[in-house]
Amino acid sequence: MLYPAIANELLERANHDLAVRQQLLDAGELSGGYNSDMEAVHLSNARWLQTIISQIGWPAQEQVGEAASQAAWLIVQHAISLPDFMKQALALMNAQKQTRTIDPVNLAFLSDRIAMYTDRPQSYGTQFVSDEQGRLVPYQLDGSLDQVNQRRRQLGLNTVAERMAQLTVEQNKTPTAADRRAERESYDAWRKRVGWITA
Repeated sequence: MLYPAIANELLERANHDLAVRQQLLDAGELSGGYNSDMEAVHLSNARWLQTIISQIGWPAQEQVGEAASQAAWLIVQHAISLPDFMKQALALMNAQKQTRTIDPVNLAFLSDRIAMYTDRPQSYGTQFVSDEQGRLVPYQLDGSLDQVNQRRRQLGLNTVAERMAQLTVEQNKTPTAADRRAERESYDAWRKRVGWITA
């Protein structure tokens, strides 16, 4: 069964998310922690999607079309203040992938993001962090780089090194050790507050 109204709403919400992100990025307001305006958009979208999922299950391509199904994944990928919802969505997508069209790349990105927030190694090398020198590096990998790149190739993704090169941007200032420590402490405090970690 097709749900055109849900499809339209998914697309509108995902586009709004990206537009707000770009506005905040242009204003220089996305560094230094999770921006409260961005979090409000993510929470609103996620809570709406939770209601939709309770009605129709995961919004797969057969129900809302490919673009809207991708929009649903984006909403879940950005619902970082709702750990249980992200984990439930991943489980639902995995459970439905035998009977509905679920993009395996979306599963890889979501499982890696959940792994990163819960201090576990990621399988597909989709999540990147800054190292002690402020350079962009892949978050901890599950297995060797060759094994991760093989998993990525099976999904049609480029190598970790190629992706890292795409993501690397010029930085106006290299963060100091104190900056990195403060950022890590803020990040860990946020993860505790929303429930990714308990200790």
